Amino acid sequence: MAKHKSKFLQGKRIDPAPITNKTTVADLIDEAFMAYNAARLREACQLFTKKMLEPEVTVGMSITGALTLAGLGISALIPLIKAGFVDWIISTGANLYHDTHFGIGLSMHLGNAHTSDVVLREEEVVRIYDIFFDYSVLLDTDAFFRKIIEAPEFQKPMSTAEFHYLCGRYVHERERKLKIKDKSLLAVAYEYGVPIYTSSPGDSSIGMNVAAKALQGNKLAFDPSLDVNETAAIVLAAKRGTTKATGKSAKGKKAKGGLSAVFILGGGSPKNFLLQTEPQIQEVLGIDERGHDYFLQVTDARPDTGGLSGATPGEAVSWGKVDPDRLPDAVVCYVDSTVALPLITAYALTRHEPRAPKRLYDRREEFMSLLRAEYQKSKRR
Repeated sequence: MAKHKSKFLQGKRIDPAPITNKTTVADLIDEAFMAYNAARLREACQLFTKKMLEPEVTVGMSITGALTLAGLGISALIPLIKAGFVDWIISTGANLYHDTHFGIGLSMHLGNAHTSDVVLREEEVVRIYDIFFDYSVLLDTDAFFRKIIEAPEFQKPMSTAEFHYLCGRYVHERERKLKIKDKSLLAVAYEYGVPIYTSSPGDSSIGMNVAAKALQGNKLAFDPSLDVNETAAIVLAAKRGTTKATGKSAKGKKAKGGLSAVFILGGGSPKNFLLQTEPQIQEVLGIDERGHDYFLQVTDARPDTGGLSGATPGEAVSWGKVDPDRLPDAVVCYVDSTVALPLITAYALTRHEPRAPKRLYDRREEFMSLLRAEYQKSKRR
């Protein structure tokens, strides 16, 4: 009599194809990343490519850590935007500040992390781990931002998305004059209508320069309430099916429902700002909603030390951040973002056709109108 086969032995048999000089990155991930954190990275790639990139899904990304400084804006984030794979972003201000170095023609260099920082200071070389650049890079970038925010269009309160869109336009023009292309995330986001928010706008050299200009009477001010409401409006519009790239929903036909995905690189304030959109909709505004549908996080933090608090998929369900019915579509990949992001990008570009850009920046007021209309019906007011 044949032995009964346990239901726990239904998984794919571990029998990978040998790696050869013809093995592609995507094939390597599918065939050789069988177990442990490699398997989580494979699951992350497949979740992103097979589910999160479907037309009805709106993908929000949060970015922490010095990723753009390491060239990942150029190598990974920009290709994802150009392929229509990222629809809106929350980033640290530092990532956008360092991104601007590339867009205005300044250079970063590989270095040795063990070099004496006292010697580097004497040489006027700034170090971020094993990335070196001249101190003048900071001064030149500061001068660039101080100059552009003197323009009339900056003399008012605004959301950080509007601020970054305007900055992206100037960086895009600088790239054109320098005859360089696709070096700045800000410039490409401007070109493709991808809104970029910063949850802590004062916590970066950009914010420091805005504060300096305020001492001279500059009227630019960031409105955090606009940021909170605009990001919640994007997610609500995604869930109501009005963010699709095929056109606006407000033309007489009732839109079918859509899905919201979060792609979290690292942690920090951008992570929470991305996830808090659902509690803002449900808990604060009292609008009927259940949480984000797809959850993909790349992190090296741990929940038991508080570094990942509130942001494992299970904990996020308890806050209303993630739909409990969608927990199977959640992956936490415990890998350095500088390792995972290029691999996920290469995999997605290989396995999925480009999507039409949703150009969510252009439709912010439409989404805010939807948020206001649903809030008007709420008993929470």
